[in-house]
Amino acid sequence: MTYTARDQWDKHYSDGKNFREVGERERELLAEQAPAPGGGGRALDVGCGTGEMSVFLASLGYTVDAVDFADSAIARAREEHADVEGVRWLHLDIERDDPATLDEEGYDLVAMRLMYPFLHDRGRVLHGLGERLRDGGALVVITPVVENTPEERRGIALDDDEIALLSANWKTMERLDADGLAFLVLRGPCHTDTRAVEKRPPTGHALTGALAIITDDAGRVLLGRSRRGMLELPGGKTTGSEDFAAAAVRELAEETGLVAEPGDAYVVTMLVDDSHGVPRLTAVVRIAAWTGVLANGEPRLFDRWEWHDLHALACVGDIFTPAAQALDAVWPGVIPDLPPAASYPIAVDQPAVPGEPAEAVRLRHAMAGTVIDGGWAPSEPVQDALRTVPRHRFAPEASLAAAYDGGDRAVITRRDKTGAAISSVSAAWLQADMIENLRLKPGAIVFEAGSGGYNAELIAHVAGPKGRVVTVDIDPWVVRRTRRFTTEAGSGRVTVVEADAALGAPSQLVPRGGFDGSVITYNCWDIAPAWWDQLAECGRLVLPLEIGGYTRAIAFERRGQVLHARHFTYCGFVRDQGQQARTIPVTGLLDGELTLRFEHGDAAETAGLEEALRGHRHEIATGVTMGAGAYFGSLQLYAATTLPAFCRLAAHQDTGVTDIAKDRDAPAIVGDASLAYLTHVQTRHGELPEDKEWEWVVHAFGEHGPHLAEQLAATVRAWDRHVRADDNDKHADPVLTVHPAGTPDDLLPAGHVLDKEQCRLVFQWPGRDGRLPGPARHHRAAAPAPVLEDR
Repeated sequence: MTYTARDQWDKHYSDGKNFREVGERERELLAEQAPAPGGGGRALDVGCGTGEMSVFLASLGYTVDAVDFADSAIARAREEHADVEGVRWLHLDIERDDPATLDEEGYDLVAMRLMYPFLHDRGRVLHGLGERLRDGGALVVITPVVENTPEERRGIALDDDEIALLSANWKTMERLDADGLAFLVLRGPCHTDTRAVEKRPPTGHALTGALAIITDDAGRVLLGRSRRGMLELPGGKTTGSEDFAAAAVRELAEETGLVAEPGDAYVVTMLVDDSHGVPRLTAVVRIAAWTGVLANGEPRLFDRWEWHDLHALACVGDIFTPAAQALDAVWPGVIPDLPPAASYPIAVDQPAVPGEPAEAVRLRHAMAGTVIDGGWAPSEPVQDALRTVPRHRFAPEASLAAAYDGGDRAVITRRDKTGAAISSVSAAWLQADMIENLRLKPGAIVFEAGSGGYNAELIAHVAGPKGRVVTVDIDPWVVRRTRRFTTEAGSGRVTVVEADAALGAPSQLVPRGGFDGSVITYNCWDIAPAWWDQLAECGRLVLPLEIGGYTRAIAFERRGQVLHARHFTYCGFVRDQGQQARTIPVTGLLDGELTLRFEHGDAAETAGLEEALRGHRHEIATGVTMGAGAYFGSLQLYAATTLPAFCRLAAHQDTGVTDIAKDRDAPAIVGDASLAYLTHVQTRHGELPEDKEWEWVVHAFGEHGPHLAEQLAATVRAWDRHVRADDNDKHADPVLTVHPAGTPDDLLPAGHVLDKEQCRLVFQWPGRDGRLPGPARHHRAAAPAPVLEDR
C-alpha cells in the first residue's frame, strides 16, 4: 500500500478497506505515555482513517479532533462511530489545506499512526504540528520500521536514519516497541536553531556555482535533504560557457524533475566567500515560474525534496552554508546569525513571484475585518489594500498568525545590540489610520521615511496604478530587505532609497510641486524641514511626533510655511536613527532609585532634591476620578504642553519614597530643590471593571513642593473641565500649528509655545486663551498606566 494520492485513498476506504487495527500494546503505551490531563485534554489524530484510534483517545478522556484527507474515510468514521461523543470528524489535508478548523488553543496530544511515511513535506508538517502542542504536550508517531517490513513494502516504513531525523529537533524522544511498530514519543519544544555548515574541503583553486530559489503555489521554498545530512538548494557548478541562470535551470531539472525556462530565471545576487580557504562565487538565481512534478532525480545525493515554510527556516537544523546565504539574499532575515559573505545584489527586472497558502488569505481578511470594525479604515481604498497586500510576505520570519495579528501587535524585524527594536512592521490598525489621514487621491505620489515594504505597498495600492511611493531608510540592511520584498511581492510602484530620511527624498524623485503626501514611520523628536519643503501645498504629512516623551501620530496639512494639525492618534514607534536622533537628558537620584527625564531641553537644576526626597512627602487629592478603561492620554499631552519645568519621574525599585511602581514613570515638575509628580490611587474596588475607580493624586517634596503640587493639581482639574469627555473618543485635541524655527514671537498665534531645533509648535487648548510670556522650553513626563487602558 504505497499510493499517496487523495483519490486513491478515497477509493481505498470507499471499497470498505481498512488499516491495521490498533493493537493492545499500542493502547497500553498511549495510556501510559500520553494520559489525558486532569479534567480532560484535547488530542489531534492526524490521518485518522475510519477512526479507531480517535475513539480510543476519547475513551482516555480526550476531546479529539480527528482529521483525514480522504472524504470516504471521514464519512465512514462518522457512520461507524455515530454514538461516540467527544470526537470531531474533520475532512482536512494536513499538508495542503487551510488548518482553520483545528483548535486555536492547541493540543495536549498529537497522534500520527501509520501515516508519517506517506507525508511529502515531513519536516514542515512535523514542525507545524509541534507548534500546536500545549506546554507539556506530546507528539506520538506510530510507524512501521524497515527491519520489520517486507522489502517490497519498505516505502511505507522508516529506517534508523529517518527516525533520527524525525526526532532531531525535539527536546526529548523516547522510542518504544508496539508489536513490531516503532512507538515514538516526542516532547518539545520542537526547535533546533539553523546552523550553516560546510561540506568536505574542495579541490581546485576556486569554485563557481549557481543555486536555484524556487517556491510553490503556497510560497514555500524547495530544499533537499542531502545524503550529507544537511539541507541544500537545487544547484551546482557551471559547465563550459554556461551562464549562471542556465546552470541553475539545468541543475533544477536534473535534481528535482522541475522544469523552468531560462527566461524565468533571474540572477539577483552574487555571493563571495570561501570554503576551507578556497574562494567561492555563488550566483543566487530566482526562478519565477516552473512546471513539472517534484521527484528525486539524484537519489545517490539526496534522500528527498521538500517544500518549507519561510518562517520555519530559522529552526531547520543543518543547512549548507551557500544555501543559507542564498536564502538570506532573497529573504533577508529569515535565517539569523549566518557566517559572513560579501553580497552583490544585481539590479534586475525580476517580476513579482506569486504564491501564498489559503490560510494567509483567510487570516488577512480576518485582520482587515478587525481593523475595519475598529473604525480605523473607513474608506474603501484602504479596506481593499488591507484585504489585498500580502502582509506576511514582508515579514517572512514571522508565522502567519503573528503577521496577521489584528490587534496592537507589531512584527519586530530588526533589533540593535541591546535588543531594542529598530525596525518593524507596525500594527495594522495604526498603518491604516495613518494612511487614511493622508487623504490620498488616485495617482498620488507619496514620500515614506522608514522602510520595510508593507506600508509602502499599502500606500501604493491606495494610490492606484498611476500612483508611486518613494521610501527612504538609513539602514542598508533594511533597504536591501525592502527592495527584495517589494520585488518579490510588490506592485512595481515603490522606489527604495538608502539615505537619511530626515534629508527627504533625492531631488530627482521629488515631483514638481512636491509630494501629495508624506508619512514618517518612526518616532520623531523634531520635524525635518525637508519634509514640509518637499510637501505640496495642501498636502498632508503624517508622523509620530514626540511631545514631552509621549508620541502621537499627527496628521498635518501644509498651508504655506505653516503645518496645521488635523488629527491626533495615540501610538508608539521605533526611534529615529538618523541625524535627528536625540539623546534625552536624564538625572539619577537616590543612588539610582529614581531618574528624571527631561524630554525637551537640558536637564533642570536638581541641587537639593536628594535631601528633599528624604524629607516629608506632601499630598493633594485632585478630586478627579476615572474608571477602568478610561483614556488619559490627553491629560499627558495637556500637562506636557502647558506646564513649565515638565519632566518624567521614573522609579527603578518596587518600594521607595515615591510609591511609583518599579519601571513605571509619572508626570512631574521641578522647582528650587523641590519636586511634584502625579499618580493615580485606587479608591473603589470591586469584582467587575465598572465597580472600580481611581483618583488622581499629586505628591510633592521640598520647601516649594506644596506650591508645585497645587500647580499640578490645578492642571488636572482644568483638563477635567475643558478637555476630558465621558466618551474616550471625544476628548478635545489642541489646535496645533507648526512654524519654521526662527519665526518671531509676534508672528505666532496665541498659545503655549514649544520650541524644537527645527520648528516651533504652538498649542491652543480649550479653556486656555492666553499666551505664555515667552518661548517655553518644557521638560516633560509620561503618565502612569499600571491598570488602565492608555489608548
